[in-house]
Formats: sequence, structure tokens, C-alpha cells
Amino acid sequence: MRALVEGFKAGLTSRKFWRVASVWLICLLYVLFQGGKTSLMLFMMVSVLCFYWVIGGFGGVKRITGSRTLSLSGERGGLLQAGDQVVVKLQLQLPAFLPLPYIVVKETLRRHNGDSWMFEDSIVPYFSSRSELVYKTPPLERGKYAFAGTNCSAEDIFGLMEHTSVFQTGGEFRILPRTVFIPHWELYSRNSRLAGPETAVALSRRESTQINGVRDYVYGDRISRIHWSATAKTGTWKSKEFEHESLPKMVLVLDAHTSGYYRASQFELAVSTAASLLEFGARERISMGLCTLGKSLRYFPPAESYLERQQMLHHLVDIDADGFGNYKDRLEAKPDLFQPGAFFILISPLADDKVLAMLRLAKSRQMIPYHIQIGEEAVAAGASNSYQAVKRSAWQATLQERGLRGIYVTSLHELPAAMGGAKL
Repeated sequence: MRALVEGFKAGLTSRKFWRVASVWLICLLYVLFQGGKTSLMLFMMVSVLCFYWVIGGFGGVKRITGSRTLSLSGERGGLLQAGDQVVVKLQLQLPAFLPLPYIVVKETLRRHNGDSWMFEDSIVPYFSSRSELVYKTPPLERGKYAFAGTNCSAEDIFGLMEHTSVFQTGGEFRILPRTVFIPHWELYSRNSRLAGPETAVALSRRESTQINGVRDYVYGDRISRIHWSATAKTGTWKSKEFEHESLPKMVLVLDAHTSGYYRASQFELAVSTAASLLEFGARERISMGLCTLGKSLRYFPPAESYLERQQMLHHLVDIDADGFGNYKDRLEAKPDLFQPGAFFILISPLADDKVLAMLRLAKSRQMIPYHIQIGEEAVAAGASNSYQAVKRSAWQATLQERGLRGIYVTSLHELPAAMGGAKL
């Protein structure tokens, strides 16, 4: 009933409604003042046509409802990654009596940055009160997506009057950044024992051969673990406690300043690099944190749990290159970020004094700085190979002069080779 009232109010503001009402009123006046069979027949025909329009509008299209089902069949157990497609099933509940030849259904999918896609199809209302539309979205990039209201429109059999309605139904999902598998990281393997005393130790890490003490026997301990001397002295079963391997923490610092990126694809490469490193840390069980230098500085402390790692990945879903301000000052405003002995991984397209200032700041706080420079694939393809090689070599030499290290990547598929130490 409420939908009918709202539809009637919307009809009062429509020009077509007043045109039809004017024609019906003219015919009524013609009957009242002229009389005769011709005027009466004309008035009856117009009245029947108006009645048909009213039924088609308020009793037909306005009463259509529906529900949407998304098949998020990604390779991550329901989580979609950039480049995946979504299969959408829209089930429409039609009125039992719908005197319209066809219905045009329009769906609008909106991304968090304002991009939108429109899907349009038509259905023919048969005797069944249910109809289903199935369509597939194009390959989507990372971001948050939501469907706007579903628009249904139809014309009468004469093509004179168009009826429209909009109904809302749920349909939101996220697309994770594109990632690549990193089998090995030369820097981490080389410096894993140089992280100092401030390291993250978890009970789930692999045990070393160094005995740390004695603990109570736990059902399932191997016989080789039993501490026979302590068992004989106490009269209860005791097991050896070994030290766990301690691995240094790692903090990823993603540059999200507007001035640093010339193309959107370059920033997407930076985000995908950060997401790939987070996956590497999850496989290697590394305590890893994330800091994004966007419009607002966001910092996630190093952690190993799945929930906190997912929070970092979902933060990268809708991040934009909208940062501004001085890099060094913004980092210094977050003292919790600098943890002695941890890796400081800076992901930025810059190769200038700003980067050196951030790396020197991290080194002065007893961190291990490392720079991943994000290049432009399009520019690299257009420029000569010798020019790109000289450019990379000059920056690498600058880093080595100051006791720093870094790599240069122009595409995501280059990242595993660069992290493993291969020459590009």
C-alpha cells in the first residue's frame, strides 16, 4: 500500500500524467457539453485506455520486487582477487497479473572511486510470477563494489506510456589486490639473524637445538624429548624445552602520495607489491605490519594472526593515492612504527632525497631499511634498455654508498625475480 501511495505521489509530478489527465478531462467536457454517441464512445475509449495505464503502472511495474545472489567463486575460498569476475543472479518477483509486453531491467554497479558499470536486459512476463536474470561482470580491479537500485521500466502495448520503478536489494563485495607468489627473498634470508634483541618470538615457530629449560610432560611428546635426570629427581615426567627460532619483525611502508605517481597503473603495482609481501609473510610466518602514507596515516603493528593480516589486506582494497605533506615529518609523528631490529620496507616510486631521508631515519632508529622502487612499465617499454639500466644502476649505487639496499620493479611479474636477487 505504501508503494502505491508513493507511486501515486510520483505520478502527480509527472508531465505524462497531466497530459493523460488533460485528455481525459477534455473528453469528459466534450461529453457533458456536446453529448451524442460519438463523444460518449470517445470518452469510454479514453477512460478504458487510462484505466489500463493505471493498472500497468501502479498494479504492475511498481509491485516488482527481487533478490540478488552473487557467486564469489574466487581462488581464495570465496575471496575475489583483481581480475576475477562475479556471476550475478537477479530473481524478480512479478505480480500475478502484469498487462505489459516486456520489462527492461537495468543494474548499476558502482566502485568506491566513482567508476560504474551498467547492465541491461529485458524479460517477457509469462504466466509464471518469477523471472531470473543471470549475467557476468567484466574482470574487476581491486576495490569495494556495491549495486545501486534496480531499475525496471516497461511500455504499454501501444508504446504511448512508460512505467518505471526502482527497488533496493543487497549486493556488496570486495576485490582484493592482485598478487604474485614470492618463493624466496634474498634480503630476509641474509639478514634474518641480524635483527638484534627486539625480535618477535612465537611458540608456533620451529624449535632450535638449544635447550632453554625443563617443562612438564605433555601427552604426545617424543621419547627423545624426555629429560630423564629431571624426571628421576622430581618423580614426575619432565620434557626438554627448546628455544624457538626468532625472526625479525617487518614493517611495510606504502607511499600513497599524489605527487609520486604519474599513472594509476603505477600505484596499482605498489599496492600489489605490498599485498604480495603480506602473503609472503603469512607463508613464512613473519610478524609483519603495514603503514600507508595516504591522506591519513594508517598503521597496523606487526602481527602474525590471520585476522590482523586480513585487516591489512582489506585496508589495501580501497586505498587511493591521495596523500600529501612531508614524508619524514609524517613518519616521525608515529613513533610506534620504529621498532629496533625490524625491517623497514619502503615501497615508493621516488628515487630522491625524500626517500634517502626516510631510509636514514629508519636506520637511525636501529631498523634495517630497504627500498622497493616502483617504476613505470609503459615508460620502460618506450625508453631504451640502456637508459633504464643506467637509471637503475645510478640509484642502486647511491643506496650502496650510504649502506642501503633496494630493488627496482616495473611490473608485478618482475617482483619474484627481484626479491630473489636475480638480475633484471
